[in-house]
Amino acid sequence: MTEESSKTAGSTRKRLMWIATGLFILIALLYGVWWTMFVAHYESTDDAYVHGNLVTVSAQIPGTVVAIGADDTQTVTQGAELVTLDASDTEIVLAQAKSALAQTVRHTQTLFAQNKALAANVAVGRANVEQAQTQLDKTRNDLQRRNALRSSGGVSGEELLHAQVAVKSAEVALAQAQAGLAASEAQLATNQALTRNSTVATHPDVVHAAEQVRQAWLAQSRTRVPAPVDGMIAQRAVQLGQRIQAGTPLMTVVPLDSLWVEANFKETQLRHMQPGQEVTLVSDLYGDEVTFHGMIEGVSAGSGGAFALLPAQNASGNWIKVIQRVPVRIRLDPRELQAHPLRVGLSMTARVDLSSTPGSAHDDAPPDPSASAGTRHDTAVYRHDPAQIDDMIRQIINANLAP
Repeated sequence: MTEESSKTAGSTRKRLMWIATGLFILIALLYGVWWTMFVAHYESTDDAYVHGNLVTVSAQIPGTVVAIGADDTQTVTQGAELVTLDASDTEIVLAQAKSALAQTVRHTQTLFAQNKALAANVAVGRANVEQAQTQLDKTRNDLQRRNALRSSGGVSGEELLHAQVAVKSAEVALAQAQAGLAASEAQLATNQALTRNSTVATHPDVVHAAEQVRQAWLAQSRTRVPAPVDGMIAQRAVQLGQRIQAGTPLMTVVPLDSLWVEANFKETQLRHMQPGQEVTLVSDLYGDEVTFHGMIEGVSAGSGGAFALLPAQNASGNWIKVIQRVPVRIRLDPRELQAHPLRVGLSMTARVDLSSTPGSAHDDAPPDPSASAGTRHDTAVYRHDPAQIDDMIRQIINANLAP
């Protein structure tokens, strides 16, 4: 190789090195710009899973299962009858409560009727006392006149003795009349105390009996166990003919339209993370073809280890620092969730946009229930309209009142 060709080859290598160096520098600059403008504003994790409310269905009264209205994987609506209990016992108790109410109404009505009779007895007793008092005054006057004539011999000893006996008899009669009047007045006062400031319908005994009817009616209505929310049935544990107690878990209803994602971020990723920031998510179920959009609802009050059954004890000599992960709750767009249903426990990959302004994401989405000071979860299936049972009680009372 000549000297000229050697110089040419060296010049070519030097030029290629400069070009390669420039390319590396350009790539580094482009990567730095890309990282600064895009990657630095995002935090992501694949330690994220779908969560949901697992609504446990249980009976409010004990009983024997005679029918099951839904099974696993079936979708039910709120209020649908899931389990039916044998109502024979509750029907008997309700019939007994109705009979007790009717009997109480009739007994209470006699108390009000007795007031008039007892008042008449008191009036008769007062008349008897006045009559006995008059008779006593008369016999005393007769005895006094005979005692005045005794010294002159105008009255015999036998007649005087008869007058004295008449006075004693009149005194006994007056005492008996006064005792009878006192007994009548006491009985009237007792009866009036039992009926004071009330009617038959508002009497405490009638009200108590009516509450027993209402309680028996409520127990009978609870032989039908409804679905508290809309959702899918899971974990059915009840069987036909099973004798269950109040509070026994029968099955679970999972409302799939209100799922959320719990993403576990490292503590070093939480510095700029706050509620309201936008999140993009990808599920292993649909892959990259479907992207979910969500919003951070909040960051948990502690790491997963802090709420474990056996929290870690780090006060030991061989301590090794481990980066902790903190659960972050992410609300999903309900329209996307409806278009692409998810299941509880599915894996997700979450990517948080740290540059997004809190509260700006999904302005057209339904309002966040957590922003309201009211109740977040509510069901009306256990509420009963009192009009039906009130009408029943009113009919029983009216049917047993004297015309």
